[in-house]
Amino acid sequence: MLGPEVKSPGVSWLQIGGCSQFKYECRQTNLLTPNAARDETARLEERRGIIEFHVIGNSLSQKSNKKILMWLVGLQNVFSHQLPRMPKEYITRLVFDPKHKTLALIKDGRVIGGICFRMFPTQGFTEIVFCAVTSNEQVKGYGTHLMNHLKEYHIKHNILYFLTYADEYAIGYFKKQGFSKDIKVPKSRYLGYIKDYEGATLMECELNPRIPYTELSHIIKRQKEIIKKLIERKQSQIRKVYPGLTCFKEGVRQIPVESIPGIRETGWKPSNKDKGKEVKDPDVLYNMLKNLLAQIKSHPDAWPFMEPVKKSEAPDYYEIIRFPIDLKTMTERLKNRYYVTKKLFIADLQRIISNCREYNHPDSEYCKCANTLEKFFYFKLKDGGLIEK
Repeated sequence: MLGPEVKSPGVSWLQIGGCSQFKYECRQTNLLTPNAARDETARLEERRGIIEFHVIGNSLSQKSNKKILMWLVGLQNVFSHQLPRMPKEYITRLVFDPKHKTLALIKDGRVIGGICFRMFPTQGFTEIVFCAVTSNEQVKGYGTHLMNHLKEYHIKHNILYFLTYADEYAIGYFKKQGFSKDIKVPKSRYLGYIKDYEGATLMECELNPRIPYTELSHIIKRQKEIIKKLIERKQSQIRKVYPGLTCFKEGVRQIPVESIPGIRETGWKPSNKDKGKEVKDPDVLYNMLKNLLAQIKSHPDAWPFMEPVKKSEAPDYYEIIRFPIDLKTMTERLKNRYYVTKKLFIADLQRIISNCREYNHPDSEYCKCANTLEKFFYFKLKDGGLIEK
């Protein structure tokens, strides 16, 4: 448990510069592609030996290493300059405290940044204390690459949680590094181990041991490129031109996206909330609708709706009913595979009933047949699993 003299009051992080500085740094390093990840420059510089990362700390049990001590002094200076609100004596005490370690970023033999932290193996987490990169070396992805190296270091030591108190200027940075205000570590595990810093927000990062963090952005970039090429290849194979939709002229107000011919071939998929609501196999749907339509046509009260209304029997019918439909027309549509979804089929059935009610008197024999037939086909729809019971 931390004593009063080494409790850390939180993390401060110097804000990274704006877009103009970013473009300037890109031209200077000549390492970035137009869509480069934040840490790509740092990753390339590390491969070329321009920068190095070392976990260092002061030791009371081993002989002092001059290089390590010089780096610790360099870290103290970087933290002091970049975190002016932190007392210099306080920074010095924690940087040189044997209980704390620092992941140092070294360039040309000198320290240009680092993350000071304290590990609590028995509690299963690490507290991040200070985090900074010297001002003239910012906007190169060093901050992201530092954090990624720290994550991999902790995975090797089987510590999978980071905790830190971030002030208002640091929250954005930590969010980009995978930190969240949703704390999963039980309070009993960290209470008394880290100081409750007034005016700052406690944040947590859970590490996934299966992720190679220092290569993560590169992997994601490659995955996106592969997916893009697969989509382009799929689209190049789609050469069939489908005719325009005619259902709207026939009175249909809306149709499911999946019913548009050719839409699935483009790679479109329904959202998760819509999955399972529609019969996916077109042949299965066709046979279900064919069987249902045959039962409806054989119903004793289906006779008024078997064929289109003859003008000789109802001269004004087509003036009143804008979108006529009947069971014969539905049979033809079914044969032509018009009903690519159950919704289109149900809509036509319902239109037969609504057209009858609109044209005929409620007490007429036609409306009585419509009422009976409506109850019958909705019962069959439920029985066949086409609508919810």
